[in-house]
Amino acid sequence: MDNQLIKQTALETIQLEKTAIEQLSNFIDDGFASAIECLHQCTGRVIVSGIGKSAIIAQKLVATFNSTGTPAVFMHAADAIHGDLGMMQQADIAIVISKSGESAEIKVLIPLIKNFGNTLIAICGNKKSFLATQSDFFIDTTVAIEACPNNLAPTTSTTAQLVMGDAIAVCLLKMKGFSASDFAKYHPGGALGKQLYLKVQSLSNIHEKPQVYEFDSIKKVIIEITHKRLGATVVLNENNHIKGIITDGDIRRMLEKNTDFNKMSAQDIMNTQPKTIDADDLAVNALEVMRNYNISQLIVTSGENYMGMVHIHDLINEGIH
Repeated sequence: MDNQLIKQTALETIQLEKTAIEQLSNFIDDGFASAIECLHQCTGRVIVSGIGKSAIIAQKLVATFNSTGTPAVFMHAADAIHGDLGMMQQADIAIVISKSGESAEIKVLIPLIKNFGNTLIAICGNKKSFLATQSDFFIDTTVAIEACPNNLAPTTSTTAQLVMGDAIAVCLLKMKGFSASDFAKYHPGGALGKQLYLKVQSLSNIHEKPQVYEFDSIKKVIIEITHKRLGATVVLNENNHIKGIITDGDIRRMLEKNTDFNKMSAQDIMNTQPKTIDADDLAVNALEVMRNYNISQLIVTSGENYMGMVHIHDLINEGIH
């Protein structure tokens, strides 16, 4: 295959799968809505099963359910009929995913689920299949053709299953009123979790508090900025209230303008309108403020109290960017 044929094949695959996804909208009917309502009212777990490539889609759906507030467990259809069916409890709802709905393992599994008295939802690409006709709720994922040139390898069909699974999960998410704070509870690790729960105070607490007073000398200002290694220092008045901030950039600009700074003090070069953020605010909000004002440091406060300083490098080191 030359490069042109490779690109053509890739584009044809994408177009076939795009068309299949668009056609799924025809299957969002009252039956779909009833299935979602049933899942929403479930007091147990959602047991998701499948065979072959559909089993992989089932695992992804379980992961999405669990991360968005719907307790779910994966049960492989082949293992289910050899003991794993014991994981199903009375209040659970079963979702079985299959393209044909006629796999041997599926045909064995479905009567067992029905005998247990559990509600069965089919996600299937054949509405006349054994799975579809035996289910309590049928969600159609029929596709016209697989992207595979031989119309054999599950490609378009598994994409349709994946997208329909996401549609189910998002519907349940909205019905549960699942919020960003709820999401953070299930995603505490990594950069995503940190954006949702990491607070400014956690970052400022790792540093010493750079501070000088209004009438301190420029030499003391430079020493404080150098020792505290945040590129800036807060300027306080005698009541320890914040009066301003001096950055290393302010020092450089002062040196360009003045040859003798021995008679100058912190109040002569400080910025009297420093940007601050509350200690209980999210770290991701601190980054937004820094970007909006093109600055590298933010003063952290609690009421009128100076709590410390957070630097943009702190946020980058935590994977917040």
